[in-house]
Amino acid sequence: MYATIRKYSVKPGTAQEVKRRVDEGFIPIINSTDGFVGYHLMEVGNDKLATISIFQSQAGADESNRRAADWVKQNIASFVTSPVEITAGEMLLNHPA
Repeated sequence: MYATIRKYSVKPGTAQEVKRRVDEGFIPIINSTDGFVGYHLMEVGNDKLATISIFQSQAGADESNRRAADWVKQNIASFVTSPVEITAGEMLLNHPA
């Protein structure tokens, strides 16, 4: 499996609006990507958000990164205050509950 972590800095007070837009607009897009396993959005403090996307293959993870970049530009770019930090790679350990 492969995962991508994206870190966003957003304008103060906009995290809930970003969450709403992600839930309504991006979730259907990522959910339809081949090999989709899961998606998580976290508020990590100081107007910072992080997402974790999990896919069965690197191809799915790569495609989700392309789709995410396009979606962010079209839907939440006005809230994002610095370049998105992206970390991606093969998951070496996955321990579900």
